[in-house]
Amino acid sequence: MNLDELRSVQSTERQKDSLQNLRPSFYREVGEYIADLEAERDRIADQVDDPFSSPEVSRLTDEIETARDVVEAIYERRMGKLVKQASLAAAGLNADDEGLTAEEEDLFEDLVSRIESNKSRVLDVLEVRDDATGATASDPAATGDESRTGERAAAEQGGPPPAPPDEPLDEPSDPSSAGLSPADAMGGDGEVPSVEEPVAAESETTDPEPPAERSSGTDRTRADGSAGSDRPSEAGEETEGPATDAATTTDVDRVTVKITRDLGSILGVDAREYTLETDDVVTLPEENATPLVEREAAERLE
Repeated sequence: MNLDELRSVQSTERQKDSLQNLRPSFYREVGEYIADLEAERDRIADQVDDPFSSPEVSRLTDEIETARDVVEAIYERRMGKLVKQASLAAAGLNADDEGLTAEEEDLFEDLVSRIESNKSRVLDVLEVRDDATGATASDPAATGDESRTGERAAAEQGGPPPAPPDEPLDEPSDPSSAGLSPADAMGGDGEVPSVEEPVAAESETTDPEPPAERSSGTDRTRADGSAGSDRPSEAGEETEGPATDAATTTDVDRVTVKITRDLGSILGVDAREYTLETDDVVTLPEENATPLVEREAAERLE
């Protein structure tokens, strides 16, 4: 195992959508390789007077940090593919689980088991709700069967059928039958107009209306209609303000940064997925970019 092999694995993993075949002991070999580099660096540091100025110590330190960054990027890249394959396997579809390392094989089996268990638990809850709904819907039919059974038994014994349940008496709809006069129901003072007044009013309405008055009535109707047609547009104009404000409040502050090391895929606060690799220049939500800059995984660009 060496740094060139790690970089080759990383390059292949980036180019393929599927998992590349790795040895089961891949991650263990990487750990041994980094441990050997650290042991060699410590040995050389003990032999020199100033380890911080030793070129060999600096070279080994850079190689150790680079190896860790590369293997971390490989792991994160493969994890995204592994989760996808596990979800396919849990759904009963063909999944590509060949070429996994020993650690990835254990994780794959655990993910499939957990997804299947969660699916069964959710579907069981839905089945219980369906059973409860079916039992509630069958109650009226059972009640009707019991009533028909009672009538049949009474007919066989020669007795009268059971009396139907008492129905509530209709309440009087006329206000006068409840002790209220028409004037009380209308909210008046209790005086009832005479019969002659409506007759006189009816005789007056039978006179033909002059054409001029009819046309003026038509004009008034048209004027009212045109005035009423303006009201919906005014209401629509009033409702445009809140919609614009709601759209404005959903904006996310963004920052342009340069990625200094491979980070794999992350999910931003704007619900978008970003694949971040070394030397990429991307515009991220400020809430996602700030932690990367603080961890020296990205540089803010003015």
